[in-house]
Parts: sequence; structure tokens; C-alpha cells
Amino acid sequence: MHSSLPARVPGALSSSAAAPETVSSLSLLASELKVLFQRRRTWAMLLALAAIPVLIAVAVRLSSSVPAGRGPAFLDRITQNGLFVAVTAMLVSVPLFLPLTIGVVAGDTIAGEASLGTLRYLLVAPAGRVRLLLVKYAGALVFCVAAPVTVALAGAAIGGLFFPIGPVTLLSGDVVQPPEAALRLVLIAAYLSLSLAGLSAIGLFLSTLTVVPVGAMAATVVASVVSQVLDQLPQLEWLHPWLFSHYWFGFADVLRQPVLWDSFASNAILQAGYVAVFGALAYGRFVTKDVLS
Repeated sequence: MHSSLPARVPGALSSSAAAPETVSSLSLLASELKVLFQRRRTWAMLLALAAIPVLIAVAVRLSSSVPAGRGPAFLDRITQNGLFVAVTAMLVSVPLFLPLTIGVVAGDTIAGEASLGTLRYLLVAPAGRVRLLLVKYAGALVFCVAAPVTVALAGAAIGGLFFPIGPVTLLSGDVVQPPEAALRLVLIAAYLSLSLAGLSAIGLFLSTLTVVPVGAMAATVVASVVSQVLDQLPQLEWLHPWLFSHYWFGFADVLRQPVLWDSFASNAILQAGYVAVFGALAYGRFVTKDVLS
């Protein structure tokens, strides 16, 4: 649900006295973030993400035991250390829940404004197409950070409430103290935020192609599903390193001593490539799009 136009772009309905220079990029971004995080839909998605670790923790708490090797990775470690609730929840969220929320936010960036008829006013106002496109993508990126951080914080909180918190045994067999383990949770959340940047750029591009935001949202989520399915087909092994979802589960390297940064670097390069390609496509489409007639 979008707020009224004056709240989004100060002076958008005023006369030509509002020159392009009067509206800074930071004020446009602040307005975009204000609208994004004032929506009930945004908070509903964040609450749904926060519910994932809660459900995992409750299920483990109520069960007598978790058989080793059954269920998601790290599930059998939760009773030993509550911090693994956050790790398990982020792992569970990667294939569907995080891409779903990113698809909703990114798919709505341009198409949502177009469907409400506010896009033409934003472009007549001193925003400018390129700056508006950048601000919209920056807002989507902020949500890419907020989503995994929400899962991590909720997981750590509910894990600490239900289970003991102590030294964490990493995948490499080394043991780290809770403060360092918490830092590694932050690194995992950062890794997932980076992983979602390419999908967000795809959603931005798809959002410029339509005035129906639901269509752009659905197409973005479908792109995520297709990429993950293709990544599981051994016949397409040559394609796997080029799929934006290929390194999504590489955050396990953060749980080693020392931290292996190879996946982090490869993921960053891959996502940067998707941002560049689909950002350019979104730019080419948006700057030539007729929305003022």
C-alpha cells in the first residue's frame, strides 16, 4: 500500500519551482525506505521469516530427540547450542522463503508505481529516471539485508530462550566462543544478502516490463525456482557456475576455521555480473518507457 504522493516526493505536485536539484538522492531513498517499511505487507513478510526459526525451535523443543542426519543440516545440533537455530533457519529459508520475499519487493519497485499511476508524477517531479531507478534498487537491496538479518536475530533469540548457549563446534571441528559465533551469524546473513542482490536486479528489470506488479513478482520467484532446478541437473554442469543461485549455500564455509572466503568472493563476482547485466537491461527499458502519456 503506497502512501500519498506528497509524502513520497516532497513538492511533487507543486509548480516548476521545485527544481531537480532540490530533491537529493538521499531524500528520495529515505522516502522510498519509509514507504517500504511502513507497508503492512513488508512487516507481514518479515514476521513470516521470523516465524521460521520459532517453528524450528518449538518443534525441536517438543520432540524427544532429533536423529542425526535427518532433516535440515545442523538440526541435530540445536539442543546442544541454541545458536544453531539461527543457522538452521537461514538454511531452510534460502531455497524459497527469502527469494519469495525478495521477489515481492523487487517486482513491485517500478510496476507498483505504474499500476497506481504515481510513476508518471515521480518522473515529472525532480526525480529523473536514472536516479529513480537507482533509488528503487537501493530500497530493494536494503530489504535484501533486512530479510536474512530478521531470520538470524529471531533464531538467536528463540534459540537462547529454549536451549543453552555456549561454545560452538564448527564444521572444521574447531570450537569458538559465543561472541565469535555471533559474528559468524552476521557473516552468514551478509552472505545471504549478497546472494540475493542478483535476484533483486532481475526483479527490478521484470518490474520495468509491466504495469502489473503481481506478474513481475511471480516472474521473479519463478526465475529463482528455475535457477535452482537447473543447478540440480548434472547434465547442465557446465551452466551451474553461471546461475545466480549456484553459491547460495556456500555460506557453510563461514562455519570453518579459518573462514574460507572463496565462495564469498565467487558469489560476489557472480552477483555483480547479474546486477550489471540486469541493471543495464532495466536502464535500457526504463529510460525509453513511455509512462507520461
